[in-house]
Amino acid sequence: INCTYAKLETNRDGSVIPYTDMLKEENEVAVLGAPQSPAPVTTTVINIRSDTTVPDHIVWSLFNTIFMNWCCLGFVAFAYSVKSRDRKMVGDITGAQSYASTAKCLNIWALVLGVFLTIGSIVALVFVFVAVYSMALETMRNRGY
Repeated sequence: INCTYAKLETNRDGSVIPYTDMLKEENEVAVLGAPQSPAPVTTTVINIRSDTTVPDHIVWSLFNTIFMNWCCLGFVAFAYSVKSRDRKMVGDITGAQSYASTAKCLNIWALVLGVFLTIGSIVALVFVFVAVYSMALETMRNRGY
């Protein structure tokens, strides 16, 4: 069952106003626009930057500076990340991308070297500990303990 509801309004003389006329009146009010005033019109310009975002890798650089700073690569990467952020704030997107690319490369090298050298240091310490322990056992056997 289709039901259609219509809101009926009446004029002062009692005649019914059709719904399409009410829509026309509402539309005419919207078309008139803003009220005119003698005050000067001011405009505001908003500059919207493009969607080009340049990652500066500053958090990664800070992590590498604190934890993986073999050969000071983490510190150098952090310096390039700060330069990239500065260039981005000035609006030099090309310079920011260049510094960010260098910071990313340095971060990768710092992380790889840091992981390898840390693992290598742990392995070397284990070998030294095993060698010292076996020498201590041999010394105890020779003395008759």
